[in-house]
Amino acid sequence: MDGNTAVNTAVNETKQYIVVKLDNEQFGVDIGFIDNIVRMQQVTRVPKAQSYFEGVINLRGEIVPVMNLRLKFGLDNKDYTNTTRIIIVKPENNAKIGILVDEVREVVTLDEESIEKAVHDDQSGANLIGVGKYKDTLISLLNIQGIISELDNV
Repeated sequence: MDGNTAVNTAVNETKQYIVVKLDNEQFGVDIGFIDNIVRMQQVTRVPKAQSYFEGVINLRGEIVPVMNLRLKFGLDNKDYTNTTRIIIVKPENNAKIGILVDEVREVVTLDEESIEKAVHDDQSGANLIGVGKYKDTLISLLNIQGIISELDNV
């Protein structure tokens, strides 16, 4: 019986998220998907790409497409700053993709109890897995698989 009790208390898992900023909103990216975080660099435009694609970058000899998350979420585009970063993510069974964000803030650890699951009643809802409560702030948790798989269908 004591062994089962120990197993049940371990079920409440924690996950780490990198908190990024777009405008005044904070978003969390599951650290398990992150391959690298790089400073803003030269992006080569690709003709006839979706409007939210900045283009491609050469990352140590590998060509990586870069998506502007601001444009993807319908926010106004803004100039790059010293804090602008490209987060290189590699979802399961997919190639790497860069996600352009305004700023990378911190790494936070959230447990299941501090995450409210998202209800997917519209297209934009598929971009989020939920909202995490960390200290006195709310962090929208990105559904990286959903964002990337949507790209495959466009």
